[in-house]
Amino acid sequence: MITRTASARYEGLGKDGQGHVSTQSGVLAEQPYGFNTRFEDEPGTNPEELIAAAHAACFTMALSFALAKEGFSDGTLETTARVKLEKDGDGFKVSRSDLNLEATLPGIAAERFATIAEGAKANCPISKLLNAEITLEHRLNS
Repeated sequence: MITRTASARYEGLGKDGQGHVSTQSGVLAEQPYGFNTRFEDEPGTNPEELIAAAHAACFTMALSFALAKEGFSDGTLETTARVKLEKDGDGFKVSRSDLNLEATLPGIAAERFATIAEGAKANCPISKLLNAEITLEHRLNS
């Protein structure tokens, strides 16, 4: 079993508070976040952006490994994830993650590619974690 960690600190409360998030690897170190970075597009990060990055990275890696297992050895995969934060009663919920994939992969039929990509979408660990609608649009370049 692999365990990865991250931490968050929030000083002050509500809209006036300011948070900082850090990851075990140090890629994020005291990265600011708060109401303004989450709801008003101020510089800094937010949980939904971090989930989107994790989902895009996880899915793309899962697809890369699935394609390699099928015998493909060359190609480029580029994925964007759009995570939706919506009002839910008095709070909010992450309701969906829309993956948009552009791939260049010589020698694969579009139908076979679509099947492998859908399998990667369903089976990447972050997809399994999210209790949200997950969609996938893809374009295979020739």
